[in-house]
Amino acid sequence: MYELSTYDDDQSVSLKEIAKNQGLSLSYLEQLFSTLKKERLVISQRGAKGGYKLAKPPQKISVGDIIRAVEGPIEFSECVGGAENYECNKSSMCVTKDVWQEVNDSVNSVIDNITLQDLLDKNQKKVKE
Repeated sequence: MYELSTYDDDQSVSLKEIAKNQGLSLSYLEQLFSTLKKERLVISQRGAKGGYKLAKPPQKISVGDIIRAVEGPIEFSECVGGAENYECNKSSMCVTKDVWQEVNDSVNSVIDNITLQDLLDKNQKKVKE
C-alpha cells in the first residue's frame, strides 16, 4: 500500500513490479491485493497499462484500515474485542479487563490516526536528512 501511494493518482502499478521492488512473492501479493480490493482500498485495472492503484487519496487511508482489512480487528483479549459468543463468568469482577480495553483502544487510536500520507511525509523528511 505504501508503494502504491508513491505513484501518481492515475498510475496503475503491476503486482509483478511491487513484488520485485519489495522482495515479496507474486502469489502472496495476489492474495493480499484480492483482500484489499474487496475492502475497497485498491482498484484494479486490466490491460496493457493495468495493475493496481489506491482507491482513495493517501490521506484518507489509515494504517488501521489496512491492518484490519488484511488481519481483521485488533484484539488483545477476547473479552474486549467483541468476540462473538464470548462469555466470561468473571467479567464483572475482572481486574484486568479495563487495562486490556485501554490498551486495545490506544493501539486502535494510534493506527487509525496514521495515514499513508503521514508515512510518505515522514519518508520525505528522512530522505532530506
